[in-house]
Amino acid sequence: MILLDSSGWIEFFSQGPRALKYAGYLKDLSKIVTPTVVVYEVYKKIKKERTEEEALLAVSLMKRTSLIPLEESIALLAADLSLKYALPMADAMVYATAVEKNADLITSDAHFKGLAKVILIL
Repeated sequence: MILLDSSGWIEFFSQGPRALKYAGYLKDLSKIVTPTVVVYEVYKKIKKERTEEEALLAVSLMKRTSLIPLEESIALLAADLSLKYALPMADAMVYATAVEKNADLITSDAHFKGLAKVILIL
């Protein structure tokens, strides 16, 4: 299993310089877990910078992955990981979801540098 962080989805949808690297991870959507906080971040960013229609199209693709709601176990783990690694709240929720689901976290976010099962796309 893999978890594509918001930075990866946004890079992919905006066709940024790392889009092709992220596209390689999107070949089998059934192997991707997506925390609902990632849906929030991607929708908000795309709607702000482009249009609501494009944001909804992005969400429709993300919904083909396994959406993971913020459950109590993930919230508590996120708090612990935030304290341990000084992660901001949303990043802690993303990382906790990856840990809980035993997924590799694919990201370009430097907050995750050096953490277990994190693959940084630079």
